[in-house]
Amino acid sequence: MRLGTLLACAIVVVSCASMPAQTGGDVIGMHDLGPGSKSPITGARPDFCLYCHAPHSGVGGMTPLWNQTLSKQTYTTYTSSTYVETGNPHPTPGTDSTLCLSCHDGSVAVGTTAAYGKITTHGAMSSPDVLGSNLSSSHPFSLVLPVKDSPDLVSTLASGGKTADPTGAVKLIRGNIECTSCHNPHVQAKDPVAQNFLVKDSIRGALCLACHDPNRTPPQGKTNPLSGWFQSIHATATDSVSNLPYPTLAQNACFSCHTDHNAAGAEWLLRGAGDQVCLNCHSGTSSNPHSSASTGGDRSMLLAPSVAASPRMTASLDVASEYAKIGHPIAATNSASRTAVQAQSKARMQAASSSTTAQSACVDCHNRHGAQATTTTTLPPAVRASQKEVIGVSASDGTTAVNPAQNQFEICFVCHGSISRKSADITKYGYMPARITTVANPRNVLAQFSPTVTSSHPVVRVRSSPLPQPSLLTSMSNLNGTTQGRTVGSQIFCTDCHNSDDNREFGGGGPNGPHGSKWTHILERRYEFSQAIAPGAPITNLFPNPDLSVNGPYALCGKCHNLSNIMQNASFARHSSHIDAGFSCSTCHTAHGVGPGSANVLGQRLVDFDVNVVAPNAGLPVSYNRGTNTCTLTCHQVAHNRDGSISTLLGASPRK
Repeated sequence: MRLGTLLACAIVVVSCASMPAQTGGDVIGMHDLGPGSKSPITGARPDFCLYCHAPHSGVGGMTPLWNQTLSKQTYTTYTSSTYVETGNPHPTPGTDSTLCLSCHDGSVAVGTTAAYGKITTHGAMSSPDVLGSNLSSSHPFSLVLPVKDSPDLVSTLASGGKTADPTGAVKLIRGNIECTSCHNPHVQAKDPVAQNFLVKDSIRGALCLACHDPNRTPPQGKTNPLSGWFQSIHATATDSVSNLPYPTLAQNACFSCHTDHNAAGAEWLLRGAGDQVCLNCHSGTSSNPHSSASTGGDRSMLLAPSVAASPRMTASLDVASEYAKIGHPIAATNSASRTAVQAQSKARMQAASSSTTAQSACVDCHNRHGAQATTTTTLPPAVRASQKEVIGVSASDGTTAVNPAQNQFEICFVCHGSISRKSADITKYGYMPARITTVANPRNVLAQFSPTVTSSHPVVRVRSSPLPQPSLLTSMSNLNGTTQGRTVGSQIFCTDCHNSDDNREFGGGGPNGPHGSKWTHILERRYEFSQAIAPGAPITNLFPNPDLSVNGPYALCGKCHNLSNIMQNASFARHSSHIDAGFSCSTCHTAHGVGPGSANVLGQRLVDFDVNVVAPNAGLPVSYNRGTNTCTLTCHQVAHNRDGSISTLLGASPRK
């Protein structure tokens, strides 16, 4: 019997030595370390099984007959702000994972065997295969048992120790997640494209979906961060990609944004730190979209560690170039405040309000797992397809979570509402008027759109002004100023004004949305603000007899309003005289809405003077009487009197 056992072991060793070094079929592939193999490391012994296994005298007590010397490293394992597993467990010696790490943490030379001593080897593992001792950027494994449940996990994983893989290839090892839950070290090409020793073909995210369930209904008060995945653009797009295992975005699925080991963005295993994971693909079709000079934004955070190694999508819109204009400042790193799809909105807002950098993130407005292609134009105020499954807040109080948001403004109010994000440098967005009914934080526009204000642009509430609006166009003007775009309805989007200056919806070739613009305040079109040396003093940027075309100083207003009609004094008898004299719309009108009421400015027709430009007249407060269409104020060294008369101040040039 003893002799039979010896013969059986000998047959196993000889069989291993005679197996061909291939990468297809049920063979060992790159783990063949014998002479002449295709592995990056080759050794002197031809019996390649023995680099890992020994029929006798292996590492004491280790199965399966382990030969490679075990590492003595102490590991730092995965964690994140949304990770439900507690503690930071150290992999237990002898588990499948520590056997793999005896080579793949890089601390023990390959071929350092227990049975045969140090086998002479040549070459080295490629850097992606060396995990080191910091495993925080690798998928969690060797968890503290029992495995804990989470809203995005298949329901049977924690309760029954079973994955959703119908083939049974993806499985827990002794109730735990180990390297061999996903990897078969003896078979390189179960997935013939990726060839990463996966236990099954993982095209379209099959490996990930064995444990993660986008369709699971979460418990009350919880959010499934994967909700909407199967209908999302990242799961369905057939665009070609490079530097990824599979040829299209849909085929890569989860692997388009995530990776299982050595992730550049350790939290959530992202293929880039912060928003770089999105900009890897959303940077246009250039091989190096970050090479051009900045035009006002900070592009340093857009630079990938290695553009050549980053995922690239051949037909993506160039969002990176929009950010490089006057744009939302984006996050260079992941943080707990970037959990729009994982956490409830109130907690996220509180984290955001404590930030001093005022950085936004792609996930503040887009859910990577739920975003869909914008193929049809939804009518205001409903969220666009690209913003599906994003958490917003109620317009009634700015704090109550709406999950998911139903209206676009609910998403905007997360950062521009009652708990608005602090600003490090608001001046980069251009001149900021100071209104009579101003608020303490200029980023908080919630009060200006309240249903109780006298007038506002119809973002939150339906347009219902009792006053005639003769200048209002039937359809919005496209960017070229000649063709018509979407019909001017009873409501508008925030993005009808705050939008990329070359957006697709209105005739450009760039991305829709307020990523960035060449115009101030991330405005879609040119809009000039009158500015004065001091209140009531001369205005420094007059635009007399202005160009009323799409190239003129008031092109944004001309998107929805007929500027020629305004110049004909259809709604106010002195429009033309003011505009021809060079005064901007901003001198008298606010853009969002008239906030908390004032006895002197009631807010009809968005009249709310910029007190940086106008000053009191003879000690009387700045005021407007709509009934008589008269103002009481001083502007550009001209006094406007209660009776409608005007007088040039002493020493000032006569007004033309």
